[in-house]
Amino acid sequence: MKIAYFDCFAGAGGDMIVASLLDAGADFQTLSAALAGLGVEGFTLRTEKVRRGGLAGLRFIVEPTGHQHEHHHRGLSDILAILDRSNLPPRAGQRARAVFARLAQAEAKVHGVPVDQVHFHEVGAVDSICDVVGACVALELLGIDEVYCSAIPIGSGTVQTAHGLLPVPAPATAELLAGAMISGQDMKGEVVTPTAAAVLTALGKSFGPPPAMAVSAVGWGAGTIDAGPIPNLLRVLVGSADDSGQVDSAVELAANIDDCSGELLGATIDMLISAGCLDAWASPIYMKKNRPAYMLCALCLPHDVQAAERIIFSQTTTFGIRRRACVRSKLSRTWKTVQTPYGQIRIKVGAAGEYEMTAAPEFSDCLSAAQAHGVAVKEVFAAAMQAYLQLRGPA
Repeated sequence: MKIAYFDCFAGAGGDMIVASLLDAGADFQTLSAALAGLGVEGFTLRTEKVRRGGLAGLRFIVEPTGHQHEHHHRGLSDILAILDRSNLPPRAGQRARAVFARLAQAEAKVHGVPVDQVHFHEVGAVDSICDVVGACVALELLGIDEVYCSAIPIGSGTVQTAHGLLPVPAPATAELLAGAMISGQDMKGEVVTPTAAAVLTALGKSFGPPPAMAVSAVGWGAGTIDAGPIPNLLRVLVGSADDSGQVDSAVELAANIDDCSGELLGATIDMLISAGCLDAWASPIYMKKNRPAYMLCALCLPHDVQAAERIIFSQTTTFGIRRRACVRSKLSRTWKTVQTPYGQIRIKVGAAGEYEMTAAPEFSDCLSAAQAHGVAVKEVFAAAMQAYLQLRGPA
């Protein structure tokens, strides 16, 4: 599995993401042809080798031509229509749609409007469209299967936007970073742009230290400004993941609830699982004034935090939800099918490298087989495990 790890030690911009991937080996001519196929006129592309704080990096530059320098206030449907008309590689197109959808959700929440009424300002401009789509195409050119990212510095101060002077990080950027890991590094100004935040959080599998990997290429993407104590560069490490196990990040949501019925809690847990949460559960607790209550929890990936919180707020009586970022170690998972006297049963196998650490028959298969043959589920379970152990051989 090929991965890219973005080291945001000085922040990130959409152009810096593209530039770092080009510097790591993505072909500029192929990327340019893909962006030309969007059917959005009025720009030219070029790259430029620069130095930032004594280090060499690559700039990716989108230069508007004619009167195209004016911002277009495109909505999500306008941008999705552009992507639909293009001939992007399927995975690149899917990633670009995910980025713009995440942007629209963040803008909608910040401005209190439905997603279909959101109009992008800075991100609707041709340079930002090129940055987002260019990043997705460059990832595809490098064959990247998964994206990882360091903790993201958020900067401080104010930034001038189409909505006026806003605090850093800008409200939409802050919303995009919900569920990601941010650093407490003291950096002045806007060090992560909304475009970069959308790309990294929509596509990033986890945030924090780099996963185990065999590095094959390093790319340096340069930002526009050459100032400050830290070189204005974004570093990407490209390589193959170590298959001894997997590490990703998740977010644990928790709410203490003392005035909600068991039926509502049960239904909420079902909704959270259906919405993509990795797990959801409720534990009995005692709250203030010795009130018996439940702590409702959900474990989800960073990009599912908003949807999970919306379910908890709308379906229960809680007024607040806690968030806790988690780094999760997990075994790689595969499926094997074994033959038993009760039919075929799937076995979920967890492995670290070549060593199979654990295995378990799929319960739904065991239940169906038990019902069909009129036996206890535990008998089918035992037969499936015996068949698996015979198939695997000596440990």
